[in-house]
This record gives sequence, C-alpha cells and structure tokens, in this order.
Amino acid sequence: MTGVTPAVPPSATPGVTPTVTPSVTPAALAERLRPDRTALILIDLSNDFVHDEGKAATVGGRDVGHAQRILPAVAALAEAARRAGAAVIHSQHTTLPGGASDSPVWRDARSRAAYSAPDICLDGSWGQEIVAEVAPRPGDHVVKKYRYGGFTGTNLELVLRSLGRDSVICCGVSTNVCVDTTAREAFARDFHVTIAADACASWDMDLHAASLRTAERRFAVVAAADDIRAAWPVSDPDEEAR
Repeated sequence: MTGVTPAVPPSATPGVTPTVTPSVTPAALAERLRPDRTALILIDLSNDFVHDEGKAATVGGRDVGHAQRILPAVAALAEAARRAGAAVIHSQHTTLPGGASDSPVWRDARSRAAYSAPDICLDGSWGQEIVAEVAPRPGDHVVKKYRYGGFTGTNLELVLRSLGRDSVICCGVSTNVCVDTTAREAFARDFHVTIAADACASWDMDLHAASLRTAERRFAVVAAADDIRAAWPVSDPDEEAR
C-alpha cells in the first residue's frame, strides 16, 4: 500500500462513500495521528440530532437515517482511539433554558435552519444526551457547545492544549455545518485537522460530499475511518489475533 486509498475506498459506513486525501501516505497519516498528540472529536451525536424520537426528526422532520448509519463507524473509531491512547472528546450541542444562549443573531439564523427546533438539545434534557451507541466512557471528555463550532464560547481549546494535543480528528453530524465549522475553527487555531469521511453525515449527502471536497483542498486531511484506525498501534491482544 503506497498511500491512503487514492481512489474510492471501501466505506466503514454502508451508503457513504468517503472522499479521501490521496497524497497522504500511511506513514504520514500515522505521524499526523500519533496517539499522544491526537484527539478524536465526536460532534453533535445527541439524541435530538440522531434518535428517531429526537427533535430533529419529530419537530424538524429530518431524515436521521444517514446519521444513524455512521454510528458503528464512530463507535469503532472511538474505541480504537481509547485503546491507542488518543483523547476522546464529545462536543455536545447545548441550548440553555430561558433563551440564555440565544442571541438575536443566533435566533434569526436558527429560525431559517431546516430540520431543527428552537430548543433542540435543551441543557439537561434527554435530547441533549449523547446517543447510547457512542455514549461517553470513563476517561472521555465532554465539552458543551452553543454555536455551530465546537470552539466558539467553549473550553475546547483549553482542554486540547492542556492534554498536549495539536492534532484533531472530526466526526459526527452534520458534515456541512457543525463538523465543518469545528474543523475550520481548529485549523484557524493551528491544529492539524483530519476528517473521518465515513464517520460523518448530513441530512443532505450532496452537501456532505461538497464539504469534504472543500476541506480536503483547503484545510484538512480527509480519510476513511478504517485508514485512521489502521494508523494507530494495536494494543488489544484479541484484536491483534484477528
């Protein structure tokens, strides 16, 4: 193998074809994602965005099928990160009660957002909780966010710097909004950014693909989830045997 799959790789997520960065070799990817420098950021995988009974589906009328299909790939990626010693951070969208996190600009934008609800991921609610399939484990970090990007108005950068991490992997939903914004914010703060293509999804997979093409050409390495996992050393003897 001479590089991260240069054409169309098998996807860890059925129905999601990952866009990848063909010029990055496995050795370069392994260095970029060295566990002691890397954090995996799981973005907005909360009940309200992913579960059939969440507000995106029941109030906004969003098809959450694409989001649900990436959960096995995300779970496998998170487990591989934990075993390798990479940090795992859950970026959890939050709406504060009583409009405490809603500026006029935010309310205006959200009023025009498709497939949403004004009180989505209300702080302390079931909808804000991260879905069971990728729920935080002991040792994971949870950072609440109040805008599309995981850095704006949060302590995410403080956590990353304190953990000594200068390289991040972004995954979750939606590729073209919160994943994209978080990845751009990370890049602007001089973090190396990798996006796990088939561990991300959108309600509109054309927008998903367009976002990945833009990211790959401007500010991130885009890789298949299996290639990211392959970049990390295996510490589980049972996994080694397989």
